[in-house]
Parts: sequence; structure tokens; C-alpha cells
Amino acid sequence: MFRELKKLLVKRSLTITVAVLDNEQIRVNVVPHARPEDKKINDQISYSHKSEVAPVPEDAIKALTTPISITGTAEEIDDKLPSVLASYVEHHLHLQESLDRASCEIAEAVKAIDERNKVKTKGKASKNDEKVKSEEAKPKADDTLPLWWTDKSVAPPGTAQPTMATTDVAPPAQPTLLSPTAEVTQQ
Repeated sequence: MFRELKKLLVKRSLTITVAVLDNEQIRVNVVPHARPEDKKINDQISYSHKSEVAPVPEDAIKALTTPISITGTAEEIDDKLPSVLASYVEHHLHLQESLDRASCEIAEAVKAIDERNKVKTKGKASKNDEKVKSEEAKPKADDTLPLWWTDKSVAPPGTAQPTMATTDVAPPAQPTLLSPTAEVTQQ
């Protein structure tokens, strides 16, 4: 019996209970214990990764602690218990391997997402750097020449301001009033 359980005992501890029922029936229960590492499989997925990486369902994690119960006479249990335990351990180890593989795939996916986000952030940072450099290349108002140097209509400081010639603007020939329903036509 323990030969069959040895592979499972390497990964987790077990509780075995044996009880006598009425009519010479015996029940043997094998219950695997949960490990702290079992729940850590989904801890790799941070809040920023939840939309892109699916967590392992809680039912799959709880399946690692699914017990097995065998009921029969003492002779039946002696005959069948080793083969039932061997099959149970094989299925359990297969499930454990699947969850270990899922944990590795989650870790790789999280790492790939982080690297992708770093590249995006670097791309945005380089664009921001280009914007900052182009803004630095543009002369600021204080760095430009005074307006009186470049615009002849502005007098240099300390000189009299030139008077602006006013131009007469003629009023429209005929004011036109339009009603909301009037048609506008060009002449």
C-alpha cells in the first residue's frame, strides 16, 4: 500500500483513516493535504495582468486535495486497495503536473506582458523625449529678438510711436433686411 502512495507522499502529506462499518464492512479514506504553494499559482497574476492572463480555476486547485474512499470487506480491500491507490496516485500526479505546467505558462505570459509594456513605455518615452527636444529647439518668447527689430510698424523703445493712418471705411450702399422666409439671390 505505501509503495503505491510513495510518489504522492513526495509532493504532499496524506491522512489515512480506517473505520469499521456494520456488517463487517471496512472503509479506508485517503485524504491529501493542501500545500501553501497550491494557492500561489494565481498570485503571479497581478492586477495589471488580470485582463490578459486567465487564472487557474479554484476547482482545479481543490482537486489536488480530493480524497478517495474505499469500502468493502477486509478481503476485498486487501485485494483491490493497491491497484486502486496506484490509479489514484497516477491521476493525482497527472493533475499536479498539469497545474505545474500552467504555473510556468502563467509566469511566462506575465513576463512577456511586462516586457511588451516596457517596450511600449520606452516608445512613449522616446516620443515624449522627441517632443521635449523639439520644444527646446523652438525659441522661447524671451529668447527671440525684440518685436521692434523685426516688425517695422513697432517703433524702437525711446522713440515716438508712429501714428497710424486711419482709413475711411465706406458704409454699405443699401442696408438689406432679410426676413426668415426671404430668399437670397445674387445680382
